[in-house]
Amino acid sequence: MSHFGLPAPVWSFMSSTLVWFRRDLRDFDHAALYHALKNHRRVFCVFVFDSAILDALPDRADRRVEFIHASVVELDTALRARGGGLIVRRGDARDVIPTLAAALAVSAVYTNRDYEPMAIARDDEVAERLRVLGIGFETFKDQVIFEKSEVLTQGNSPFSVFTPYKRAWLKTLTDFHLKAYPVERYAAHLAPPPDREALPTLGEIGFERTDLAELGIAPGMSGGRKLFDDFLRRIAAYKAKRDFPAVKGVSYLSVHLRFGTVSIRELARSAHAIGGEGAETWLSELVWRDFYFQILWHHPRVVGACFRPEYDRVQWDDAPERFAAWCEARTGYPIVDAAMRQLNRSGFMHNRLRMIVASFLTKDLGIDWRWGEKYFADRLNDFDLAANNGGWQWAASTGCDAQPYFRIFNPVAQSEKFDPAGAFIRRYLPELTKVPNAFIHAPWTLPPIDQKLAGCVIGSDYPAPVVDHAQARVRTLARFGVVKGASGDSA
Repeated sequence: MSHFGLPAPVWSFMSSTLVWFRRDLRDFDHAALYHALKNHRRVFCVFVFDSAILDALPDRADRRVEFIHASVVELDTALRARGGGLIVRRGDARDVIPTLAAALAVSAVYTNRDYEPMAIARDDEVAERLRVLGIGFETFKDQVIFEKSEVLTQGNSPFSVFTPYKRAWLKTLTDFHLKAYPVERYAAHLAPPPDREALPTLGEIGFERTDLAELGIAPGMSGGRKLFDDFLRRIAAYKAKRDFPAVKGVSYLSVHLRFGTVSIRELARSAHAIGGEGAETWLSELVWRDFYFQILWHHPRVVGACFRPEYDRVQWDDAPERFAAWCEARTGYPIVDAAMRQLNRSGFMHNRLRMIVASFLTKDLGIDWRWGEKYFADRLNDFDLAANNGGWQWAASTGCDAQPYFRIFNPVAQSEKFDPAGAFIRRYLPELTKVPNAFIHAPWTLPPIDQKLAGCVIGSDYPAPVVDHAQARVRTLARFGVVKGASGDSA
């Protein structure tokens, strides 16, 4: 493996190489691209629409694929402006990359590391196929600030609790870790694709256009830049506003972080330099992201199993009808239903709401967190295995540094606290528009005559609650009693 600042491999400078773009769709501050350009005379670039991933998607109209496709088109334009361009293929990357590398007669393939178990297995297979061909495979850290074992406890073991990890992360951080890779310095080494074939259309890779434009989601580096510039004007208020879904308080950059159309180093560098409680709180969220990546890398068992193995003994309910009510925004709890409508309509859900609906599914409905994790994986524009798994296990009390199992979100109290006037609820549940503020969080408590006056009869115009929260709380404490004695308070 090569790292920033190390000398070039002995076979390099007079040779050609291939940079394999994956979740890093930008032509600036890009580790693999920088090292390839610095160490080689001719640098080809490739992106693969990997059939091993795409064929498993349940919907041909997938916003993420459209986002990637548009970002690839923009990346190709940017690379062409620098004298290069993007070779784009569709197929199994395990076959495409070695075949292309051999056809181009490159000495090595450069790429940025991925920490998901399936991606690691894919890269190991690609590396072996390239080795047989006499071609090198060089990987680099790019999508995180610290990876793998770069931040460890004093006992030289991985952290499993966030707060001490954050302290160690900040103590380890130097300006060097936030420094950008100056791609432009060696951009003259970019090589144009050998055949100037047109990039495949979205339809040619087997997918359909979605409502990205209607939702105001701008892909690519330009979309990420616009959002980041906007957020920098609001970052001072981030801590105060981030938990309120009805206001513009968060960055909305998660999908750009997911596909690398922004640079994590630039984001962290800006937050670190600005300082103050808003920027520091947002930097903490970026540290959480690194935390979950290192958890996934050190403990790949979390994919499909509890981080804390003793919690695998918890018996979840097999309740497909309650799960369907959650998925379809029919739980009768307005904050939960509004959040699920937001997800189903846009592929986005506010972070506070992710915690509320995850807690509701696991603690109120008694349903296995893995069901919710899979639903989010299918529908979130910003789906990222490490963060999604970490968030669901946190809410379900089965993960590292998780919410204690006896801390059970009260959905009505959460709604009253974070959407006090019901503005978010009414945005996604127009059937509750005329329900008075005093009853918007629990409309079943509105007297029947007033329900008729508000045009929202419970059980007809809007569902009755699928569960009673107080009773569900008792059941949850009993459910987790298999692990330890049940006691505690509702949050």
